[in-house]
Amino acid sequence: MGSQDTDKMTSKRKRDWTDSPILLSSLEQKIFDFLVQVLKDERRTTILRVAGGWVRDKLLQLACDDIDIDIALDDISGEDFAHIVEGHLEKSSEHSSVAVIRMNPDKSKHLETARIKMFDVWIDLVNLRGETYAETSRVPQIVLGTAEEDALRRDLTINALFYNINDGVVEDLTGSGLKDLSEGIIRTPLEPRKTFLDDPLRALRAIRFAGKLGFKLNPDIIDACREPEVRWFSAFSSTARSTSFRHNVLSASCLRRRT
Repeated sequence: MGSQDTDKMTSKRKRDWTDSPILLSSLEQKIFDFLVQVLKDERRTTILRVAGGWVRDKLLQLACDDIDIDIALDDISGEDFAHIVEGHLEKSSEHSSVAVIRMNPDKSKHLETARIKMFDVWIDLVNLRGETYAETSRVPQIVLGTAEEDALRRDLTINALFYNINDGVVEDLTGSGLKDLSEGIIRTPLEPRKTFLDDPLRALRAIRFAGKLGFKLNPDIIDACREPEVRWFSAFSSTARSTSFRHNVLSASCLRRRT
């Protein structure tokens, strides 16, 4: 990222997003309106929350050619909801497709994900969840969770924001995500040492996002990354998951100085 791009990113950060609505494209609005109408027609109280990077990038006003929407559900499986939506699309003479990606822990796929294609856009549907780790394994045990539990188990506060489709509002359940996004801080929702030992690749993701967005690593992340145990786990965690972005990031300049 060049200095000019970084300056633009900084100017976008200097906002208070607490009461700021997310600006939806016409296609995104069409998708969300349709999903809310499905809930009304089915008399369901399900809360639909868009999770993760889509929310972060929308608030930063980052342009993206592709719509990448992950929706977390609180009281129904992704597969069941996908088939309900599919039925409503067919009644509206709209083409749709449903696919289910089953759990495959051997390939680091720890949660079943349903996908539905609506208005030529693939939408991922998953359950809100929590994660627990055994001392002898880095493979998470997945349990159904609350929205707060789902936010706290994520890698970074800026990636733990939700967009509540039902109410049209941003939810910051870690209490730090909007502030960190505004101030350009990379922070973990929970204590970073535990976060990184639960999943060592989160340390690498923290560094990658700091470089990508021009953000500063919170000092406690730097301290945790310096710990020998975290460095060792990060270097030798699952090759299939980490090959694409290891590249000696734990020796990066952002770990050698506090900024």
